[in-house]
Amino acid sequence: MDVTDATFQAEVLDRSAQVPVVVDLWAPWCGPCTQLGPILEKVVGETGGRVILAKVNVDENPGIAQAFQAQSIPAVHAIVDGRPADSFTGAQGEAFVRDFVTRLLSPEEPSELERLLAVGDEASLRAALEAEPDHPEAVVALAALLVERDDPGDRDEALVLIAGIPETPETRHLAALVRTEPIDDIEGRLAELLGSVKSDDEVRQAYVDLLDILGPDDPRTAEWRRRLTSALF
Repeated sequence: MDVTDATFQAEVLDRSAQVPVVVDLWAPWCGPCTQLGPILEKVVGETGGRVILAKVNVDENPGIAQAFQAQSIPAVHAIVDGRPADSFTGAQGEAFVRDFVTRLLSPEEPSELERLLAVGDEASLRAALEAEPDHPEAVVALAALLVERDDPGDRDEALVLIAGIPETPETRHLAALVRTEPIDDIEGRLAELLGSVKSDDEVRQAYVDLLDILGPDDPRTAEWRRRLTSALF
């Protein structure tokens, strides 16, 4: 859009509260301006309205030129939330202009992977893992959904998923949930297992799984872990 001294407040400053505005200071007699203008129009146009281009003929609108303290043209200024965010002067190539515009979008625009993670349903999480296999956050989120189901196949898949990423307290908790039948009295079960943890690997794993289900923040975990250490050593 063409902006004048009279429309600058509404078309640039006010509008920049909703969308970044790129202000192109130019003049008809300026050769570099005529080179840069089409590039700006192309790159900004590709954003689909996420960035607005405001063209200012400095000969006809000296007030805007003075406000930007323009020493030479072309001069390009990005306005975000009513304030200058970035700028450059002189004719630049398309790659430079694209990078300039992209920087205005990046703080606001989540990546496709981030968008899928934010949705968080099974289809979105599987799509995220297709884009980036073994992404830890996506793996844990999908595994948690699968663990909640009372389906052996889903639970087995959850184990396979978390086995492919580095171990964390969260992955240990999920794996323990898969391997452990629901128990009302965890401390009672820990007491039953404690006598055999030293001699039986399966019992010891079942005991550790119960500790992982309690989690590191549960005050009972430290005490029962201390008892495990005493029993083993």
